Amino acid sequence: MAAEQPTALLSIGALARATGLAVETLRTWERRYGFPVPERKPSGHRVYCMTSVPRLRQIAAALAHGHRAGDVVRASDDDLGALLGMVATRAREVVATPSLDPDALLALVARFDGDGLTRVLNAEWGRLGPMAFLEQRVAPLAEAVGAAWESGRLEVRHEHFLSERLGDLLRAYRLPYDERCRGPLVVLATLPGEAHAIGLQMAALVLAIHGCRVCYVGTEVPIVELASVARDLAARAIGVSVSLATRGPRTAAALTKLQKLVPSRTRLVVGGGGAPRRVDGAHVLCDLTGLAAWTIDLAAPS
Repeated sequence: MAAEQPTALLSIGALARATGLAVETLRTWERRYGFPVPERKPSGHRVYCMTSVPRLRQIAAALAHGHRAGDVVRASDDDLGALLGMVATRAREVVATPSLDPDALLALVARFDGDGLTRVLNAEWGRLGPMAFLEQRVAPLAEAVGAAWESGRLEVRHEHFLSERLGDLLRAYRLPYDERCRGPLVVLATLPGEAHAIGLQMAALVLAIHGCRVCYVGTEVPIVELASVARDLAARAIGVSVSLATRGPRTAAALTKLQKLVPSRTRLVVGGGGAPRRVDGAHVLCDLTGLAAWTIDLAAPS
């Protein structure tokens, strides 16, 4: 009978490369949840069994669809497989179902039909799941209304109506997550001159879904006061949303100033359609999926 082949062992860096998860994330999960389980070489260095790679990839896939690390890392193999099966089924259903007609949604906004808009969006929230709902429904709708306002098809009052309606819905969706959040604290705000709040509300929901506590300060917050809030609360991060309406050198300069005022232990993250490509010392994210991935590293020890 052939001798059993030894199982390959990986360093934590190799495990991170094989799974797409950050080294800090793997260490945090090992400490909090007991997985991945290391072995020790005679030198004392930790190594990890190659057989843990498929499970870690499944966990990463579940996180990408809005599930929380504390739930999926602890899940049994059967439960994790069932969860991913539901994700796959939902994805097939989404592909098979025709997309909503953007003009139909704009028509609801045009006639201030809040009840009709809420019914449609609630149905889509349940059908798509959090991340797909935000990326495929909320963001395109906000952009479409903004474009309709610029072209003269809609007026400022329509944009304000949508902003308030979406704000109410996103806050309601976030509340059950907020009640269970035990992760790092993130202060969210926009800078002076930035009155658009939808991007900020979307970011708050993504952070809460991934276990972060959110201090939602709101729009047009003076830079010095924003840094002070983060200092007083010992926040792990400050998140700033920048819309297309305020992009440009003035906003870039304000973000640079904010970064200098932020306590050294507090990270600065910037997102939104008007975010600069680079802010020294800050993390600039291009989409909500990037924000979701960033929360994993944020939860790791500083």
